[in-house]
Amino acid sequence: MHLSVRLASAISVITFASLSYSAAAEPLKVVASFSIIGDFAKNVGGDRIELTTLVGPNGDAHVYEPKPADAASVAAADVVLVNGLHFEGFLNRLVEASGTKAAVVELTKGVEPLSVEEEKEGHAHEAEAQDDHASEAHEGHDHGPIDPHAFQSIANAKIYVKNMADAFCAADAEGCDSYRANAQTYSEQLGALETEVKEAVAAIPANKRTVITSHDAFGYFDHAYDITFLAPEGISTEAEASAADVAKLIRQVREDNASAIFVENITNQRLIEQIASETGLKIGGTLYSDALSDAGGPAATYIDMMKNNIGAIKGAILGS
Repeated sequence: MHLSVRLASAISVITFASLSYSAAAEPLKVVASFSIIGDFAKNVGGDRIELTTLVGPNGDAHVYEPKPADAASVAAADVVLVNGLHFEGFLNRLVEASGTKAAVVELTKGVEPLSVEEEKEGHAHEAEAQDDHASEAHEGHDHGPIDPHAFQSIANAKIYVKNMADAFCAADAEGCDSYRANAQTYSEQLGALETEVKEAVAAIPANKRTVITSHDAFGYFDHAYDITFLAPEGISTEAEASAADVAKLIRQVREDNASAIFVENITNQRLIEQIASETGLKIGGTLYSDALSDAGGPAATYIDMMKNNIGAIKGAILGS
């Protein structure tokens, strides 16, 4: 009898230990709305999370149409990470359709948002000789007056990372120390990246810091690093440029108000190719705006994306 009691006790201990291990090994189920946020999540969550990214590399979250599998992923999630500021047009209906009980975390909380009008006024102040800002296609876009592309500022990216660590800690208290440590390490890497970007911009003459892109995704980059981006389309790729917008932009380029022109990885190149053809500007390469490249590309991570973009801009303007 004594042996039976000891054996039963041992089995209970083993069973309890197995259950504890199973619970500890269960990863936090995280859904990221698009690839840039997915990369942040990998850096903060590490091996404690199981990550699903809805809009993948080179994907356009402005026009993305959710799939049934996306609703299933959101329904099963513990945390859903989103940009907010109406960046993901598909998000509300997807969350409602999924019936998820997960925390939906807007990572732009605490970011100082830029309004489209502020961006226009800033450009007008910097270039008083310009008659009007080239991107009046902002009017009628679906995002309202706020530019949602806050991740184009590295200082804002640090805010995203902090908000993400807070969300992971709330959902998985046992992993909180790990999430905080990962966030700290990654934020230090972002700090070094910002220094690198600022040094690259400083090497570009101030009167050469105006470039053309497809849509207005770079307002926060403009505001943070003093490079002016003009675009024929508004802040959403859903807003097509009118003939008048394109003509106005071409006129500005011909008046030598732009030094380089770029295609974006998420947009059709045709419009930029037309502007380049009519102005004689050589396309300076590809900028990654709302999405990372695939794993084999030059912008597979957020840090790589920012390095690629400033390198392409500097190279196209300085010819190096």
